[in-house]
Amino acid sequence: MTQPLLIEFGMGTSLRRQDYTEAALRAVRDALWHNSINLAELFGVDKSAMRLDVQIAVQHPDAVDKSAIINIFPYGSPTITVVKGGLDVPRPDGNPTVIANAAIRVALEGIA
Repeated sequence: MTQPLLIEFGMGTSLRRQDYTEAALRAVRDALWHNSINLAELFGVDKSAMRLDVQIAVQHPDAVDKSAIINIFPYGSPTITVVKGGLDVPRPDGNPTVIANAAIRVALEGIA
């Protein structure tokens, strides 16, 4: 990846369904909504030049559907990495609340 120009962080949950993909989607959306800078326009390049390094942490990485994550990006080229992390919070009914963390590093192709 080229030099990141912007990094955003987010957190998402699945309160009762133990849905790791939904928690990851919420974490990525949370990170995206924090970004109020239109980076591509700032540098005068097309939005397709955006390179997005998306890192997601959940307790069960294999349970995350990466294609669902890719589909929420309206432009740019996302690369999705899911690692063990996040948190499963025990609940009395036996199904934990799933917490996912996300970091999105944004770079622009052709910008050092």
